Amino acid sequence: MEPGEPVALGTARGRRLIAATVLASGMALLDASAVNVALPAIGAEFDASLAGLQWTVTGYTLALAALVLLGGSLGDRHGRRRVFLVGVAWFAVASLVCGLAQSTGQLVAARVVQGIGAALLTPGSLALIQASVRPGDRARAIGLWSALGGIAGLLGPFLGGVLVDAASWRLVFLLNVPVAVAVLAVAVRHVPESRDEGRHGRFDVPGALLGVLALGSVTYALIRAGESPDRAELLLAGAGGVAAGGAFVVRERRTADPLLPPRLFADRQFTGANLATLAVYGALGGVLLFLVLQLQTVLGYGATAAGAAMLPSIAVVTLLSPTAGALAGRIGPRRPMTAGPLIAAAGAAHLATVDGAQPYVLDVLPGSLLLGLGMATTVAPLTATVLAAAPDALAGVASGVNNAVARAAQLLTVAALPVAVGLGGDDYADPVHLASAHRAAMLVCAALFALGGALAWLTVRDDALPG
Repeated sequence: MEPGEPVALGTARGRRLIAATVLASGMALLDASAVNVALPAIGAEFDASLAGLQWTVTGYTLALAALVLLGGSLGDRHGRRRVFLVGVAWFAVASLVCGLAQSTGQLVAARVVQGIGAALLTPGSLALIQASVRPGDRARAIGLWSALGGIAGLLGPFLGGVLVDAASWRLVFLLNVPVAVAVLAVAVRHVPESRDEGRHGRFDVPGALLGVLALGSVTYALIRAGESPDRAELLLAGAGGVAAGGAFVVRERRTADPLLPPRLFADRQFTGANLATLAVYGALGGVLLFLVLQLQTVLGYGATAAGAAMLPSIAVVTLLSPTAGALAGRIGPRRPMTAGPLIAAAGAAHLATVDGAQPYVLDVLPGSLLLGLGMATTVAPLTATVLAAAPDALAGVASGVNNAVARAAQLLTVAALPVAVGLGGDDYADPVHLASAHRAAMLVCAALFALGGALAWLTVRDDALPG
């Protein structure tokens, strides 16, 4: 379907557009979160160390975070729907390979390839909404996208637990294949194409490579730090990552057609919202990693029960995210983006006390509800603010930047937080070591959530969204 009139949200075209984009981004989010609850089963089958499990998570996130800007740029130039469809198909094939892996190394390699597919489809899913939906409906459309995508992300641990207990962790990956087929069938027929007709320059390949090198080197150094390797190796990897990051910044400022246009960050709204994203999603990544390990290793939950523990969050996100998006469109995003992370911080602080000494309704449920309420209040206004701060022609790049920031935050948290709280080797299987590390990690995550709220209050205006 070629470009045409802006799509109204309440029409059949609008519903199909939302369905295709939500299913695709939800597939990637569900897969990422479902893997967390499957980590103990993967570790047991492959006799993996904590570093091996970390790479199972971060291999995917690294590829996604490092290449999502390229995915957004490709969509802006060659057609957002076209690149979106390629990403969905790529993700499905990589998921099949993940499900058939026979070792930790094979699984990690397949997860990296899967992350490349996610980098192609993820910015396109949101950019298609921003470019195709009429301006008055965008805040509500993004609220629906955030709500339904958030459901997928939060449903992941429960669904992953059911699949692990009922059959195998491999089904967590294999389930993506039929979902991808459904997305392709809807998108080919019903999603309109869009692109930035003014972008015809060369791709910033050196910029993309420097981004991969920066994130990869820093992640490697952080994960290896938990295994106590040679200090010179750590310093070399860390310094190389920092140097590559500096070279990336210089490259983007000097090249004629940058992967990450510096002019985007001249807008205070765009910069502030992305800084808030960095803090909030870093905290969320830490909470999801440590909570499922705590529930299974310390409290003795099965995989299904550990995943089900967060189902109340799903209900809250389902009910409130569309309302939060619409509310931000009326009163402005500053107050929701400030209050949401603070509520999530209270949830993380409560989850720090989870030790099995009390029943679920007192031990886990309050923190789960607060976390869901905080994320429901935050995500839709935050995403809408990022996209509204960028020109429509750069919708793919803006979406890619925000996704890159969110995934990089989760990547660095998963790599650094275990080291910061003294967890390494096979300590994740020791209830005594894990209980202490979990408590400290949750308090760090609470502080990160609170930082995200403070950044939003200081940088975001209430006139950030179009009426």
